[in-house]
Amino acid sequence: MPTYEYECSSCGHQLETIQNFSEAPLKKCPQCKKNKLERLISGGGGFIFKGDGFYETDYRKEGYKDAAKKDKEASSAKPDKKPTKKKTKKKKKT
Repeated sequence: MPTYEYECSSCGHQLETIQNFSEAPLKKCPQCKKNKLERLISGGGGFIFKGDGFYETDYRKEGYKDAAKKDKEASSAKPDKKPTKKKTKKKKKT
């Protein structure tokens, strides 16, 4: 449930309250008892990631991502020498 901020246009009283999305906005100021309460636009509390599927590596800084990319490119470079095959002798059937 989101937290909403309200301010009374009559007396200037400010308050925060937790409400469901489906609830109607408050209208009556608890301090002066006038129907002058208005909902304010606020930044909110931000995101809270809970549960499986969110990893700290998903939101790394760009510097870390660039260094990881360089390391990957260096390790995936083709080696100069080709592997040599050993010669094996075939056994004769008797």
